Amino acid sequence: MKSFVFKVVIEPDEDVWHARIPELESRGAATWGHTRDEALRNLQEVARVVIEELLDDGEPIPAGVKVYDEPVLSVTL
Repeated sequence: MKSFVFKVVIEPDEDVWHARIPELESRGAATWGHTRDEALRNLQEVARVVIEELLDDGEPIPAGVKVYDEPVLSVTL
């Protein structure tokens, strides 16, 4: 099991929130939600898919993504 940690950019835009992972954005790691929390939840799923695709395709993980060989717990307030 590996854990992947990313910096996230989240910004309000009228009545929605946009969320993206700059290091993975060129691979589609951007989404939105009606609330900040929804945008972050959606981005978590998008990030999972993008990382799985990179691994399946044998492509390198971008340098800005931190990779750990054990589970990692993150708390964001």
